[in-house]
Amino acid sequence: MSIESNNWGRWGADDERGALNLIDAEKILSSLRLVEKGVIISLAQPTGPGHGAPPHRNPVSRFMDRDAGDYALGARAPGGFKFAEDSIALPTHSGTHIDALAHTWSGDALYNNFPASNIRSTKGAVRLGADKLGSIVTRGVLLDFVKLFGGPLKPSQEISAADLKQAYEDLGLSPQPGDAVLIRTGWWKTMGGEKEYFDLEPGITEEGALYLANCEASLVGSDNYAVEVQPDPDGKVFPVHLALMHQFGIPLVENLDLEELAQSNVNTFLFILLPLRLEGSTASPATPIALI
Repeated sequence: MSIESNNWGRWGADDERGALNLIDAEKILSSLRLVEKGVIISLAQPTGPGHGAPPHRNPVSRFMDRDAGDYALGARAPGGFKFAEDSIALPTHSGTHIDALAHTWSGDALYNNFPASNIRSTKGAVRLGADKLGSIVTRGVLLDFVKLFGGPLKPSQEISAADLKQAYEDLGLSPQPGDAVLIRTGWWKTMGGEKEYFDLEPGITEEGALYLANCEASLVGSDNYAVEVQPDPDGKVFPVHLALMHQFGIPLVENLDLEELAQSNVNTFLFILLPLRLEGSTASPATPIALI
């Protein structure tokens, strides 16, 4: 397989879904046949106040609109009916979330050559926002490097293209177009909640990203915050983000919890992720699931 430079124009000049277009009806139907036990596994980390947001972003906040205290102070309860309601404020790039293709770019053009001026403070992402991702149902593939490397990955440990290729071979799997490729590093279990979780992540290299793009993955996710190794060994700034999202239109799913899935000893499964239709947002919180 030869690596193309990008997917711009591959699905037309107006395409805003990128590599998710690889998931066609045939892919969905074949993926449904992977379900044998009828077991649902959540792949989401907990999100809420004190969870999920890195130090450089606003924290997740909860505001109670109505609670038991209101009734203790005399709020009316017609017929004895009482209720509680709350509002949540959170960065879209906190907790388990999917990056929209508007999230990152280089130069003056977004993925598929849309002008970067399409991202505005007044309207958000006019193009390539989270509302353009659509529902995702496909074959999921777990590449478990905790098992393959004999333990949780160390701070800033790299996963190369050769490592990814070897992982497929060790599992007896072949990459298929439209796959959701999930990479377990053990970083969430090892460092979840610590400052280093966001700073010294093990993950894939730029070369590894290009390998997955060449395998025609529809999305790539990991149990860390950036998917890619941090800091970059070559001193680049988020080259995996630029390679996968900007060049190839492959969304990233960050902050996965892959522990229960790893314990199931299943490496291919039905993967479902339903982004919120957040118009103009650069990401969407999500609870992806694996059905085995």
